[in-house]
Parts: sequence; C-alpha cells; structure tokens
Amino acid sequence: MEVFIELSIILGITVLIAGIMRLLRQPLIIGYILAGIIVSPYFLNVIKSTETISVFSQIGVTFLLFIVGISLSPKVIKEVGKVSLVTGIGQIVFTSLFGFLISRLLGFSVIVSVYIAIALTFSSTIIIMKLLSDKKDTERLYGKISIGFLLVQDIFAIILLMVISSFSSGFKLSELSIQFLVVGLLLIGFFVLISVYILPSLSTFFAKSQEFLFLFSIGWGMGLAALFHHIGFSMEIGALVAGVALSMSPFHYEISSKLKPLRDFFIILFFVILGSQMVFGSMGELIVPAIIFSLFILIGNPLIVMVLMGILGYRKKTGFQAGFTVAQISEFSLILVALGVSVGHLSNEILSLVTIVGLITIFGSTYLIMYSDKMYPYFSKYLSVFERKKFIEGKKEFENYDVVLFGYNRIGYDLLQSFEKLKKRVLVVDYNPETILELTKNGFECRYGDVDDEEFLSEMNLIETKMIVSTIPEFATNLLLIDKVRRINKKVIIMAISHNIEEANELYRKGATYIIMPHFLGGIHASKMIDEHKLDLGKFLKEKEKHIEYLKNKKRLGHEHPKAERHR
Repeated sequence: MEVFIELSIILGITVLIAGIMRLLRQPLIIGYILAGIIVSPYFLNVIKSTETISVFSQIGVTFLLFIVGISLSPKVIKEVGKVSLVTGIGQIVFTSLFGFLISRLLGFSVIVSVYIAIALTFSSTIIIMKLLSDKKDTERLYGKISIGFLLVQDIFAIILLMVISSFSSGFKLSELSIQFLVVGLLLIGFFVLISVYILPSLSTFFAKSQEFLFLFSIGWGMGLAALFHHIGFSMEIGALVAGVALSMSPFHYEISSKLKPLRDFFIILFFVILGSQMVFGSMGELIVPAIIFSLFILIGNPLIVMVLMGILGYRKKTGFQAGFTVAQISEFSLILVALGVSVGHLSNEILSLVTIVGLITIFGSTYLIMYSDKMYPYFSKYLSVFERKKFIEGKKEFENYDVVLFGYNRIGYDLLQSFEKLKKRVLVVDYNPETILELTKNGFECRYGDVDDEEFLSEMNLIETKMIVSTIPEFATNLLLIDKVRRINKKVIIMAISHNIEEANELYRKGATYIIMPHFLGGIHASKMIDEHKLDLGKFLKEKEKHIEYLKNKKRLGHEHPKAERHR
C-alpha cells in the first residue's frame, strides 16, 4: 500500500510539472526529470520504496530500447546514404575528442572524461523525431540526413552499451574482448537467422489475435532482455536486439504502437528516479562544468555537422538545420552514465552533471530546431564559410519557365498532368530528393529547392513566368513566396494552398490570384457529381472504379493524405 501511495503522489506531481512543460512547448522528458528532483530527498522526500520503483523504471528503459530496436530495421539501415554515415561517424569522433579534452581541462579523471565525452556524442532520436514530425520536416533533405546519422549513433550506442555492461562481470580486458567478440557474433548471427526466417511467420500467426500479438511482443522483448542479463550483458541490450529482430516482421509498426502506452508509463518512472538521484551537495562545483558542456553541445555540435556537410558539398542551409538536430544529449547518454554508476566507474555527481547538461541542451535545442527556418536569414551571410562552390544538391542558372510548381506531392501530382496538356515549359521545385529523382527519371524538368530560402527564390528567374502554383500548406511560406514574386512580376497568376479561411483571405490581400482549399473542394466536387449523375447507381460505380485506380497510382507514388488534425 505504501508503494501505491508513493506512486500516486509521484504521478500527481509529474502530471502537474509535465503540464507546465506542455504549456511551454518543451519535451515532457524535462518535466519528468524536474518531477524527480522535486520528490527527491532534497525537497519533498517522497520516494521511500526506491527498490520497487527502480524495478518499474528498469522495465521502462527495456521497453524504450525495445521500441527503438524495432525502428532499426536492416532495410532502413541500408538506405542510409554516404552523408549520414560520414556525418554520423564524424560527429561521434570529433564530439568525443573535443569533449574528452574539455573534460580533462576541467580536471576530471581519464575514465570519467571518457564517459562524459562519449555521453556528449549521442543525440535524442525520440526528441528529434518528434520535433521533425511536428514541423513536417521528416521528408526534407536535412530531415532525412538527420534521421540517417541518428541511426548511425544508435548502432554505435548498442555496441558501446554491450561493452560497458560486460564490465559488470569483472572480466579482464583481454578476456572481455575475446568473449565479447565470440558471444556477440554468435548472438547476432543467431538472431539474424531468427528475424529473417522464423519471426515473420510467427508474428503472422500471433497477429490473428490482437491480444495474442500484444502478449507475444511483451514476452519476446522481456524474455530476450532477461536472457542477455543472464549471459552477462545488460537487459537494455537484450531489449534492443529483441526489437531489431522483430523489425523484419510485417507487423512491427502495430507492435510498436501497442507497446508505446506501456513504455510511456514506465519510462516516466525512469526519468523521475533519475531526477531524484541527482546530488545537490556539490551543485556549486557542477554548475560551471555543466554550462561549459552545454555550450559545447548547443554550439560545437552544430558546427561540427555544418563543417562535415559543407565538405561533402551540401548547401549551408541544409547543414545549418541538420546541425541543430544534434544540439542536445539523449536518453542513451543518461542510460550510459547510469550504467557507468552501476558498474562502479562513476559517482552520482557525474550522473547529476550529465543530467543537468541534458536538461539545458534538450530545453535549448527544442527552440533551435523549431525555429531554425526563422533563424537562418539572420545567420545566412556568416555561414558561407561552410559552403563549397560546387553543391551536391545542384545549383545552376535558372531558365525561363511558363509555369513553376512548388511542391509535387498530393495535389501537385494532379496539377502536373494538367500543365502537360498546356504544352508550356513547366518546372517542378521540391525539397524531397527522392521526388526530384523520380520526376527526373520520368522526363520532367525539376529542381531541388526550399521555398523558405530567400536566397533560392532570388536565384530563380520568375520575371516572365505566367503561372506559379504552391501546394505547400504552410501559411508563412506562401506569404513569403507571394511577397517575393509580386515584387518582380505583377502579372503572374499565383495559386496557393490553405486550410484556414482567415489565412486564405490574408493571402488574397497579399496578392494571391486563387487559393485552393482542399477540404472545401472535396464538397464542391461531390456536389457536381450529384448534379451530373443524379441518382444513377451505374454512373457512381464507374466513378468508383476510376477513383480506386487513381488511389492505387497515388499509393504507388507514396502520396498519403495528411492527417486531419494537422489543419486548423
């Protein structure tokens, strides 16, 4: 009963703090850690049953890494390009090197400096994916590159955690390396075979019952975590391997979504416990190193990424935005240091130091990522040093085009069919490199570009363009485009997308010729069908056949309808 009361109080305080974080538009993980600080012995001293609550938190970490493993499909890893690999490895090397030097200059021992340096290299996959999704930037070039080097970091973290967890058995270094190599290779080979040849069939059998699939997923993840713990590795690594093995299952998305509520509940307790274990007795000694390390992460990490991407030939804006995605440390960093404490390599003071750095960098990077588009114009002229004259993204003089289509996905697909019938020169501009590649293969003139980049718009030759169409739903982007175009071309027809009546009226006031409102157009189209076909079932069935064929083609091209909640 005491544990139940403690949990109730902890969750109540966590809800209150998380609500404040929600109002401030900060990741809830900050609220969880702050709640842990509040219930710690230094403040309310709520936690008495530390061992029991710690078990719950360990389950949360296991579920967290299990779900991360599910997203690490070998198929996805194959798609990570040269830039993700080079940037990922380069950022790990340079961040750990500079982090180690800073740690040593601050007076930390070699072993502590190694832990701190490596902890600083990890960026939060969960936080970055959430922020990129909120911005709808997962398909933009910088978003794809960021996701790619996050996968590289995750793989590095898996290997590293396996090595550190093995120290708990007290092996000598030579014995450890041999056993780690042999056991690691055997386990990896064994579970690769299972994931390819056995698990897909098993999961299909279990998927016949949603309840059975849920139970199988929990049993598989917890079972492998326990097996790895028994062998001498950590439960976290077992959970990661279990997730990677299940990533080949056709039901891995469903498994992941079903386990997230369980993960979210238990992981809250992990970060609460983490916050409660912070040591404040030496806070005066920790605050200066915490600020120095935080500034290194917030400024140094983005600079490292910008340099590497500039060398590879990417534009300064792509490097600028991708750099901000590594301006924080991750859950892996905290887990790594916590593991170091558990094997006796680190003290709780170091855990507190890294946790403070985590709070500062997660808090600051959220704003950097969310407002990178608005910040870029102020820094643009200073970033040319990171940019080579020859761009891998492509840069050449723009020719004259009768029609320019900004954004190909969804609506742009239909518009392009109509433009072809006009027999006019049409240019498609899109920020998805895969879209550009597909259009180029099909013989369309296209260019990779970001409409939010004023420099890119300035490079375009739009003086004699007859029509400009933007299928980009962002209001601010369309305002910028209309304003820029109207300054140089008063007679051009400008069409844009909007999902909001007030914003549509504002776009009209700024000079738009016509605003496309998809939600209303659907009703207009259905109304015209009724007027034309009356109550003739046969005609509606013909429309159905045509629409099904149309949707199949859209699906083949990867065009999905946006979720309704994204639009106001």
